[in-house]
Formats: sequence, structure tokens, C-alpha cells
Amino acid sequence: MAYPQIYETIASYLNVSVETAIVILSIVSIWALIWKGFALWKSAKKNSKYWFIALLIINTLGILEILYIYVFSKMKPRKRKEKPIKIKKK
Repeated sequence: MAYPQIYETIASYLNVSVETAIVILSIVSIWALIWKGFALWKSAKKNSKYWFIALLIINTLGILEILYIYVFSKMKPRKRKEKPIKIKKK
């Protein structure tokens, strides 16, 4: 069977057969898709607009997504300290 050149290149880089390279790429893609979907769902649910955009655009094979789910989504947003209003007496 004739495979596209990219599969042959990846297979030779990994030093495996083309079929094995396709299986590896499929597993990695499914892994990343699952984490990305869960992280996007969680960021949308928490109304984290900037995280949603970052997770959607940046592809880190699930690393950023896992960090968001287990670290950043659990953090409470920082509250700004409001300075008291000073009223000058005349």
C-alpha cells in the first residue's frame, strides 16, 4: 500500500514501520483531543474567555490542558483591593 510521504518520513524518524507510525499518531491525536475537549468545556463553563482562546489555539499534546484542569481552574481569581475614597474637607 502506498502511504503519503509524511507517514514514511515520520516512520523513518521514529525508526518504526509506517503502520506503527500511523497507530502512534492516532493514539497521540486521540489523547490530545480528549484533554483539549475537556479543558475547553471546563473553561467555557467557568466563563474563562482568555483560557478558552489559549487552549483552542495552542497545541501542546494535552500538557497545557492538563495543567489548566488540575491547577489553574482551581485557583480563585485575585480580588483587587479597593482604595478607600478620600474626601477632602474644605
